[in-house]
Amino acid sequence: MAFSQVFLPSLYSVVFIVGLIGNGLVVCVLVKYHKGSNMSDLCLFNLALSDLLFLISLPFWAHYAAISKWTLGSFMCHAVTALYMLGFYGSIFFMVLMTIDRYAVIVHTYNSLFSKYRSVRTTIVLSLFMWTLSLGASLPAIIFSQVKNESDGWTCKVEYPEGTAWKSFSYIELNFLGLIIPLSVMVFCYSRIIPILMTMKSQKKHKAVKLVLVLVIVFFLFWTPYNIVIFLKFLHHLGYMNSCQRDQDLNMAMQWVETIAFSHCCLNPIIYAFVGQKFRNLFLKILKEWFPLCFGQGTTVESEVSERMTTMHS
Repeated sequence: MAFSQVFLPSLYSVVFIVGLIGNGLVVCVLVKYHKGSNMSDLCLFNLALSDLLFLISLPFWAHYAAISKWTLGSFMCHAVTALYMLGFYGSIFFMVLMTIDRYAVIVHTYNSLFSKYRSVRTTIVLSLFMWTLSLGASLPAIIFSQVKNESDGWTCKVEYPEGTAWKSFSYIELNFLGLIIPLSVMVFCYSRIIPILMTMKSQKKHKAVKLVLVLVIVFFLFWTPYNIVIFLKFLHHLGYMNSCQRDQDLNMAMQWVETIAFSHCCLNPIIYAFVGQKFRNLFLKILKEWFPLCFGQGTTVESEVSERMTTMHS
C-alpha cells in the first residue's frame, strides 16, 4: 500500500516535471528552428508530442494512486486513458517511421521514389496517418474504460464485456503493435543499415543513425518488461498459471514494470542532449535567448541556425 500511495505519486510527479520541461523544450526548438526541417525532424517533433500526451496523464494516475480511488468521473476516465494510449502508440509508431526513414536514406540513397516520399508534404501525410493509426489502436481501451464502484472504492480501468474476445484481442494487440512488429521492423532495418555504415565515412549519417538507434534501444529496454508481463497476463487469462497467488504476483509485477515504463517518457530529451550534437547546440541557443543571465548572451544569427538544421539527419 505504501508503494502505491507514496512512492508512485512521488515518482510520477518527478517524471511529469522533468518530462514536461524536456519535451516542451524539444517542441519549442523544432518549432522555432523549423526551416530546413526534414522527415527525421518532424518525426522527433511528433515523438515529443506523443511523450507530452503521455505525461499529461501522469498527474491523474498519481492522484489515483495516492488516494486509491477514482474521483474524477467517467469522462476523465476515458480522457486520461486516451492520453495514455495515444502517447504509448504514438511513440512506437513514430520511432518505427524514424527507423524506416534512416533505412531509406542510407540503404536506398539513390532511389528517386524514396527521395519523393521524404518531401515535407508527404511527411505531414505520413504523420497524420500515424496519429490515425495510434487512435485506431487506442480506441478499444478508450471505449471500454469505465468507472466502477467496487468494494474498496471507485475505480477507473478498462473492462471488456464478458463472453467476448475483446480482452484477448487487447493483450495480443499490445504485444504485436507494442513489441513484436516494431522490433521486427527495426531489427531488419538496422541489420541492413549497420553494415553499410561500416563502409561509409560520412559522420553526419553516423550521428543521425546513432541518435535514432539509442532512442530505439532505450525505448525497448524500458517497455519490454511491460510487454512481457502483458503476455503473462494473457496466458493467465487463457487459463495457464491460473491461481490467486499468480494473479497477485502479476498485479504486483505490473505495478513495477509500469513504473519503469512510465519513467521512459522523460528520457528522450536527455538522449537528444547527450547523443545529438546539433540538438545540444540548439537547446543551448534557445536557453540563451530565454535566460540570458543564466546561460550567457544569445549572439547567434537565425540564418546560422537554419544552416545547421539543414544538415541534421540529411
